[in-house]
Amino acid sequence: MPDTPGDFDYEATLAACAAGDRNAMRRLYEQEGARLLGVALRIVRQRALAEDIVHDACVNIWTRAASFDATRGSARGWIYSVVRNLALNAVRDANRHVDVDETTTQALEADMSVQAYHAVEETFELNANLGRLQHCLEGLDSARRSCVLHAYVDGCSHGEIAERLGAPLGTVKAWIRRSLVSLRECMA
Repeated sequence: MPDTPGDFDYEATLAACAAGDRNAMRRLYEQEGARLLGVALRIVRQRALAEDIVHDACVNIWTRAASFDATRGSARGWIYSVVRNLALNAVRDANRHVDVDETTTQALEADMSVQAYHAVEETFELNANLGRLQHCLEGLDSARRSCVLHAYVDGCSHGEIAERLGAPLGTVKAWIRRSLVSLRECMA
């Protein structure tokens, strides 16, 4: 039966995994496997995909256990971040790929209506906006650009960004606020 999270030594278990102890990985999976599956399932909403993500996460944890740095956070948090990031990547990848069957393709080709024309036009406009956003981001200095990307792409809190960049929290908040104003002006 798994220990309560407070009784389980995650750091020692990761160190044992880094040393090649397969039993440590087994113990870690027995301890957290069900909860890791729950995290993945809440994000991807497909059990088979969530199980694949937990499997891939276990492989990543096993192979990257030596890269865990206790000064940057807890071992348990690191383990969950591996699962969370893989699940979010799976959702992003799924959103990029759209299956279109032959019937749909034929219907679209047969009915190139005004609505279809506007949809294509909106796609081109979206791509133009993404290009403009990229240009505007490149106009920011590197520290401010990093803050914006960490906040809105990586999903980091202001405190996490401050820690990563080694900058005061107030400075990071000001950089993000000013950068957003600059981006709005540039995109207008």
